[in-house]
Amino acid sequence: MKRTFGGPAIFLDRSDINTDEIIPARYLTEVTKEALKPYLLEDLKLPGFDPAGEALRRAKVIVARKNFGCGSSREHAPWSLEVNGIYTVIAESYARIFRQNMFNCGMLAIELPAEDIDRLLDLEKQGEVMIAINLQTHRIEAEVGARREVFSFAISPFDQALVEAGGWVEFADQRY
Repeated sequence: MKRTFGGPAIFLDRSDINTDEIIPARYLTEVTKEALKPYLLEDLKLPGFDPAGEALRRAKVIVARKNFGCGSSREHAPWSLEVNGIYTVIAESYARIFRQNMFNCGMLAIELPAEDIDRLLDLEKQGEVMIAINLQTHRIEAEVGARREVFSFAISPFDQALVEAGGWVEFADQRY
C-alpha cells in the first residue's frame, strides 16, 4: 500500500504518552480498525489539546517528546493512528514494541534528538506547521509561513523496507 507521509502536524508537547492515551483500553473490544477512529487520543490530558478539535482531524503527523507509545503492547494504538490518516509520529524516543508495531503497520516512527524536537515545537508558535518527509533521502522539511527547517533522520534498511511495502504482511507477501 503506497502512503504519503507528511502533512499538517499536531504537537503533543509531553513525554510518556501511553497507549491507553492513544486509544483507551475500553475500545479494544472493537472488531475493526474503523471502529477505533473516533476515539483517538480521547483520554489524553494536555493543556490546550482538544481530542475532538479540528487540529487533530487535520493532522497527518504527530510530534511529541520521549517514550511515545509506552504502556501496553497493543497494535490498536498504531491502528487508531492509521485509521485517522496519521502515518507518521516524530518523537525523541519510543517504547520498543510501539515503535516496531508502527513499522509493522507500514508507518513511520521517526526519532529526532531533543534539540530538533525543540526546533519543531518552536515552529508551532508561528501557526500551522506542514511537514514533508522524504523516505529516500531521510529528510524532514517543516514549514510555517516563510520559515523552513530541515532535519535528517535515520531508519534501518529493514524498517524502511517494511514501510515501503506497506507493512509486515505486505512485505512478507512480496518476498515469501
